[in-house]
Amino acid sequence: MIEYLPLFLFLGAIVVLLLGYSVAFSLAGTGLLFAAIGAYTGHFDSVFLEAIPNRLFGIMNNEVLIAVPLFVFMGVMLEKSRIAEELLDTMAALFGPMRGGLGISVTVVGMLLAASTGIVGATVVTMGLLSLPTMLRRGYDPKVATGIICASGTLGQIIPPSIVLVLLGDVISSAYQQSQLDQGIFSPETVTVGDLFLGALIPGLMLVVAYTLYLVFKAIVHPATVPAIPQEERDAIDNMGSRVLKALLPPVLLVGLVLGSILGGLATPTEAASVGAVGAMILAMFRRSFNLQILREVMHSTTQVSSMVFIILVGASIFSLVFRGYGGDDLVREFLEDLPGGVVGAMVVVMLVMFLLGFFLDFIEITFVVVPIVAPILLSMGLDPVWLGIMIAINLQTSFLTPPFGFALFYLRGVAPDTISTMQIYRGVIPFILIQLGALTLLAYWPSLATWLPELVYG
Repeated sequence: MIEYLPLFLFLGAIVVLLLGYSVAFSLAGTGLLFAAIGAYTGHFDSVFLEAIPNRLFGIMNNEVLIAVPLFVFMGVMLEKSRIAEELLDTMAALFGPMRGGLGISVTVVGMLLAASTGIVGATVVTMGLLSLPTMLRRGYDPKVATGIICASGTLGQIIPPSIVLVLLGDVISSAYQQSQLDQGIFSPETVTVGDLFLGALIPGLMLVVAYTLYLVFKAIVHPATVPAIPQEERDAIDNMGSRVLKALLPPVLLVGLVLGSILGGLATPTEAASVGAVGAMILAMFRRSFNLQILREVMHSTTQVSSMVFIILVGASIFSLVFRGYGGDDLVREFLEDLPGGVVGAMVVVMLVMFLLGFFLDFIEITFVVVPIVAPILLSMGLDPVWLGIMIAINLQTSFLTPPFGFALFYLRGVAPDTISTMQIYRGVIPFILIQLGALTLLAYWPSLATWLPELVYG
């Protein structure tokens, strides 16, 4: 019974979360409660808790994590200054003459917004508020409209630069070094956030292309579900060329500048994120949509999101310390190594567990709690760290789309009109879930989809 205490600790944290308590305090509180019980009964060495100050200092001293509030600031500024709204209107007008064009424009803008925001909830809510009324007014099938908004909103998981990949890259880097040290390699190789950004490019763009092809398929097979914008609306649009350049070029250049500086080795993710934050402010100023009120709102939203991320990281650090103090990492290692199928069986089980946890936990909790436990074990089995990171990101992206508990579905349900039923949202995301699973299968069979570009650029 004692050897299963780590499992009870994990289940206890999930129960507390399901009761509605804050994630960060649930993780920290459950960990400290089990530590106190274990210390009292003699089954837990309280020396582990003495490492908490060092963990917290390590978080505060981690330069990579400074990129998180800067990327959040960049995305929120593009949203609050209505740059994203203008971009969506322009892309809709550009693709409007073709059936499914409005859906394709939502996909493209969702990709750009995901690259600049990197937060699933923010992207889904923004796209829901901006594009769902327009799509419904122009005759789109509610299932298609809600499905493409949810799917394009979750692209923030995989399209760089995103805070998901920043956080995941930092955790994978630590896990990779730990796995090498466990194998007796005392000059470990490193993996960086830039490696993960490069690794995510091909799978991310592959998903965007797959979403677009699905909309083209719908336009051919069921044209009434994805109608074109009426001719009179298109005739009312003047200077389309200059409007496209004005709306599309600056955000694309900004994202390209941020991503290019990281991938080219000219800047660290933190330095590039600061360029993105300043660039977003400059764009807002040029659009004459920047004032002190908008700056206050952006700073308030950025502080809220960043505080949430870091307090969860603190809670997860305490939880993982207690989990290791009870020998939880050894229990997980023995379980995975004893599975039939070796590394393939272990990988399938881990992906399945993460997929199910994605119904109840956000990517931040899974990244900080689950990945540090399982990643060193999987990497010790010989898996590539970049491939593993991208597999985890796409897996969680799929989980957030899957009924009945997918986070993206709840976010859209909160802003969708009452005329849209929950069942329509569920049915609308099914084709995109199948696309996601197809991408995950392709990546599993051809790891080079994630590893080729980092090897080409960084050797």
